[in-house]
Amino acid sequence: MKKAVIFDLDGTLSDTIASIKYCADRAVGPFGCGPFTQRQYQYFVGDGAANLIRRALAAGGDEDPAHFEEAYAAYREIFRENCMYQVKPYEGIPQLLRDLKEKGLRIAVLSNKPHEESVSVVETLFGKGCFDFIQGQQEGIAIKPSPEGVFRILDVFGLTAEDILYLGDTATDMKTGKRAGAFTLGALWGFRDREELKGGGADAVIEHPSQVLDYLAF
Repeated sequence: MKKAVIFDLDGTLSDTIASIKYCADRAVGPFGCGPFTQRQYQYFVGDGAANLIRRALAAGGDEDPAHFEEAYAAYREIFRENCMYQVKPYEGIPQLLRDLKEKGLRIAVLSNKPHEESVSVVETLFGKGCFDFIQGQQEGIAIKPSPEGVFRILDVFGLTAEDILYLGDTATDMKTGKRAGAFTLGALWGFRDREELKGGGADAVIEHPSQVLDYLAF
């Protein structure tokens, strides 16, 4: 039986694409970029806020990108104030969290979203203390697909990779979980498709959060 589940945040626990679009469009708009569709942002995200802005600028024709520093600073400021814009948990996630806690499993979040905003989103949606540990993008810890964040959570929990499930919705997440040595589940309700998740190395791909429970003994 697994002892813990590590969750990605955007596209896995919470539907955050509206907030990302709202903030990033405002950040890159002054440089003649965007607005972009939510579908485009689903493919801009996944590798941290800096890469999000680089991709949005590049999609708007600023491929150097000459305006990155200014746009990235603007995004951080706008996002700090609007990180909960139209954000909601995915259907089935609150019940899954209750089920895991009732079974005695520990739960953690590992996100490439900046750490302060990761904590804010998680605690606003699910309450303080719901998760045993939250790790967002933070200086000194390499972002996903580096497994460093997973290793930090394992160290805090006193567990090994064999003790956990890792759940995410992008190839970046699948690579993170596999590099850490964890059994890795791809979430089809998120931002990417089955082909990407399997290509990223997912051990299994699921269509609804309740299916996580089927893999606790893997």
